[in-house]
Amino acid sequence: MRFGKIQYLNLIVFDVFAKQYQATSSFKKILTLKKSYPSKLNREFLFKRIDAGFISSIAGVPSHYSAKVCQAGIIANKEVWSVLVLSSESKDDYQSATSNALCKVLGLKGEVLIGDRALQFYYNNHVKSFSDMAKVWYDKTRLPFVFGRLCFNTHKNFYQTMTKHFNIKLGRYNKYYKGIKIPHYILMSYITKLHIDKQFANKYLQRIYYTIGPKEQRGLLRFYRYVRLMRIKNPQRFCNSFL
Repeated sequence: MRFGKIQYLNLIVFDVFAKQYQATSSFKKILTLKKSYPSKLNREFLFKRIDAGFISSIAGVPSHYSAKVCQAGIIANKEVWSVLVLSSESKDDYQSATSNALCKVLGLKGEVLIGDRALQFYYNNHVKSFSDMAKVWYDKTRLPFVFGRLCFNTHKNFYQTMTKHFNIKLGRYNKYYKGIKIPHYILMSYITKLHIDKQFANKYLQRIYYTIGPKEQRGLLRFYRYVRLMRIKNPQRFCNSFL
């Protein structure tokens, strides 16, 4: 099995769960091999160089309609802090096709910035000269935004069973990931790398949750509808739309 991993703080909860999950040692080793940013993993997934991973929502459209998805994703609790549009010249972020598409759907103008780089920018800029795209989306739709979803090409039973255990571990109210304890040393490794403080990191993680239920499903379908109506291209194997 080949699993693609997004190397951002927002997936630290799943990383901890996966290391504790009763899977083979070879799978746990694989978790550390394919690490990159979302648009790179989109390409790896669409070319079937990886079997599964948290794939950008816009790249997961074919998986959604072919039922090769799990009920887990990277979901914003009203706002997210790490998907921003800066008040500057319009520019896509090469790391995320979904965020670039969401910017167009929301009619925002400026530079798209995502992931840990966006989180650092948010932390260091007390004058908020940017828009949090998850908040703008929520204000527009009253629905959460799903930035990525666990999709698979193969090993359906394994990934769906693992996701079921992940959601059970999180519990019904999974917005504060109380069922999964993040070891101090793992959290501190991210904090040191990002130059943020522990309180901010914990507050950020409370902005993220992972279980896809009916409301999250409606949010995804609303996004797909906007993308279709605006004729925004999904990432494809033989085109340049990963950027």
